[in-house]
Amino acid sequence: MDEKSLESTPNRPQGERIVDAPMVTIDLKSFKEQIKNEKAWKENDRNAITVFKTNGLRIVLIALHKDAEMTKHTADGIISVQVLEGQIKFTTDESVELRSGQLLTLHAGVPHSVMAKVDSIFLLTLTTSQAEKII
Repeated sequence: MDEKSLESTPNRPQGERIVDAPMVTIDLKSFKEQIKNEKAWKENDRNAITVFKTNGLRIVLIALHKDAEMTKHTADGIISVQVLEGQIKFTTDESVELRSGQLLTLHAGVPHSVMAKVDSIFLLTLTTSQAEKII
């Protein structure tokens, strides 16, 4: 398996990182500090960083300022949302408030929204379709 990395960008000058390899170690504490120190967090209501991305799976660390909302949308794959800091309101046909240490799962195609009750950070894990088919 080839190692894949993302290069730095003007918005993320220290952004070069490995996102796919036979084994990837993810330092969530460092990534949480990084996204809280970036310009996007200071100037907008949110910031996010992809920490792992391969065929079939993506893991994204997302930070939302208080009252920031990810409006209603759907995901093509099954997701899990694990709150690492803060408190979020996750809404489908019903709403649930999740606090640090809590996790929920949601099947593909279910419309949902997310709102931060306080400054919050959560880990989104998303199954994705296989880009390559084995013949």
